[in-house]
Amino acid sequence: MDANPRLRLAVQNAKGVNMPKDNIQRAINKGSGSDGTEYSEITYEGYGPGGVAIFVETTTDNVNRTVSNVRSAFSKYGGSLGTNGSLEFIFQRKGIFTYPVPVDFIEDEFTLEVIDAGAEEVEIEDGYVTVTTAMEDFGRMQKKLDGLQIEVEEAELQRIPNTLVKVEDEIFSKVIKLIETLDDDDDVQKVYHNLDASTEQFESIS
Repeated sequence: MDANPRLRLAVQNAKGVNMPKDNIQRAINKGSGSDGTEYSEITYEGYGPGGVAIFVETTTDNVNRTVSNVRSAFSKYGGSLGTNGSLEFIFQRKGIFTYPVPVDFIEDEFTLEVIDAGAEEVEIEDGYVTVTTAMEDFGRMQKKLDGLQIEVEEAELQRIPNTLVKVEDEIFSKVIKLIETLDDDDDVQKVYHNLDASTEQFESIS
């Protein structure tokens, strides 16, 4: 597993949210193919209602099943699949590291330390520190935080939107249903979007 950074990261994230051990093992089997099944990582890009950009990351042992499910979800809620690369200008891949604020934490000193390792942004909110880096600085930041003896709760590459889209309530409801349908699919690992929800819209689904 040490030779597979992506697999190590998945296990690290699973432990960070206290995922049961058997669930972690299933994830390892799926990620490594040790259950005898070959898996492919495939991404899908498209637009939901109101022009909301949606990027879907999947891991599948049956590409036909997965693309059929993803296309069906988009069609059902008034969206459409696009070609790979069509959303490249909307999303940037960033490294995101999150962990509880350590004891004796000195923000200015910490910020200087992580900027040296490529941090683009340091945010402290609700007792958590979030560090954002460029994708190419992901490994460097991991080593830096390890060197500072900080136990990261979550570390992953995310697709961060450059622009956000606001929609009316009726459209908002359809977009949320589309995102939830995609998210509920067993083959789907991550769903990214650039939907900008108002406080009232956010409260309607919380």
